[in-house]
Amino acid sequence: MNVKTPSPVHIVGGGLAGSEAAWQLARRGVPVVLHEMRPTRGTDAHKGDGLAELVCSNSFRSDDATSNAVGVLHAEMRRLGSLIMASADSHQIPAGGALAVDRDGFSQAVTDAITSHPLITLERGEIAGLPPAEWDSVILATGPLTSPPLAEAIRERSGETSLAFFDAIAPIVHFDSIDMDVAWFQSRYDKPGPGGTGADYINCPMDKAQYDAFVAALIASDTVPFREFEANTPYFDGCLPIEVMVARGPETLRHGPMKPVGLTNPRDPLVKSHAIVQLRQDNALGTLFNMVGFQTKARHAEQVRIFRMIPGLENAEFARLGGLHRNTYLNSPRVLDGTLRLKAEPRLRFAGQITGCEGYVESAAMGLIAGLFTAAERLGVALPPPPATTAHGALLAHITGGHIETVEPGPRSFQPMNVNFGLFPPLAANPTRDAEGNRLRGTQKTVAKKQEMARRALADIDQWARNAVPGDGEVSA
Repeated sequence: MNVKTPSPVHIVGGGLAGSEAAWQLARRGVPVVLHEMRPTRGTDAHKGDGLAELVCSNSFRSDDATSNAVGVLHAEMRRLGSLIMASADSHQIPAGGALAVDRDGFSQAVTDAITSHPLITLERGEIAGLPPAEWDSVILATGPLTSPPLAEAIRERSGETSLAFFDAIAPIVHFDSIDMDVAWFQSRYDKPGPGGTGADYINCPMDKAQYDAFVAALIASDTVPFREFEANTPYFDGCLPIEVMVARGPETLRHGPMKPVGLTNPRDPLVKSHAIVQLRQDNALGTLFNMVGFQTKARHAEQVRIFRMIPGLENAEFARLGGLHRNTYLNSPRVLDGTLRLKAEPRLRFAGQITGCEGYVESAAMGLIAGLFTAAERLGVALPPPPATTAHGALLAHITGGHIETVEPGPRSFQPMNVNFGLFPPLAANPTRDAEGNRLRGTQKTVAKKQEMARRALADIDQWARNAVPGDGEVSA
């Protein structure tokens, strides 16, 4: 009996996400046409024309799958037959506990695997606008440097008003690391706002001496310079970095994101705070809180040092530190469905950084998932999303709706995110004793919790892959 070959899927973008999606489709018997505009049209950041070129860093970050979320993502991708991870593993260079690669060798390995696969056709040239209507299944994996004509077409079709700008990102703190003996829950003037309760923010108070020391540290902080290709991209008006604000005067923050009006410290109600830092719930699970108005381009070590000067955040653990860079991404929770398809035009599926994830590994992982969803459609089988307890599922849930909307008007609340344990559902019960029965104390409890979440994730991804993912061949690179 002859099995009809499915019609091809078109993938736009030959970065990590596009290459991974193409591989996942082809190894399941689905033909792919992979469109890469380089070298016909270059970008401000890429130097060559190889697929999966690493632009900014050669590190895939931690490879620890026992207690690090990105290491868990590595392990899950390997178990799902990732081309990107196979290529990284075969071109690894010494980097301690991190997975770092020889960038040229890595890109060449991906390029060779893609171009030698009989079901993948690589076409060089720009897709200037939305793909033709006759392409009935398309994955757009064009990343943060999407060509202007295509970005404009996506903007118009998705209904979003803005795609490309300097994206000033505020830090996100793990809730369980905030000292709630110092901080308290309250909305300004106790206003509930849409979807709120009147106690929607965590408030961290400062007296004048603390505020002055904090401002002085900000002014003296070491910041990250703009990269050449970012130099002409304007700030997003609603997300000015705190360094830009404080440069306008030492009182600017106290009359901006740190204003104390409408807030009363229940532990000392007769003393008015000189300034207050507010944190807003960032995800539906309530495990992450965003530092409101604290977009910053300070270097990461500086951020940790300075933000731990804030009362209540002395021991803060950060799920994401602030950043400032040119970015192109969708307001995915509003415009994409649970399988990364554009609600306004379901033949278009998105993958990689344009969906609202940060990092090479995360981009590749979303390419992998997009490839699996598309392969399942082409093969006529149902594929549920990976469980939210897995790294893939947690990241997908964040992208497609795991965050919560801001309770006040302002800039979009959804912003790109690296994978981290704050995106995972909490454990039913946190470990309290080690394998020998000894009571866990201090940081031991945090490590044990991460280890149990990692174990759960890998067990659940294995079960999902066995029961849901269409069959495939062996991966090699």
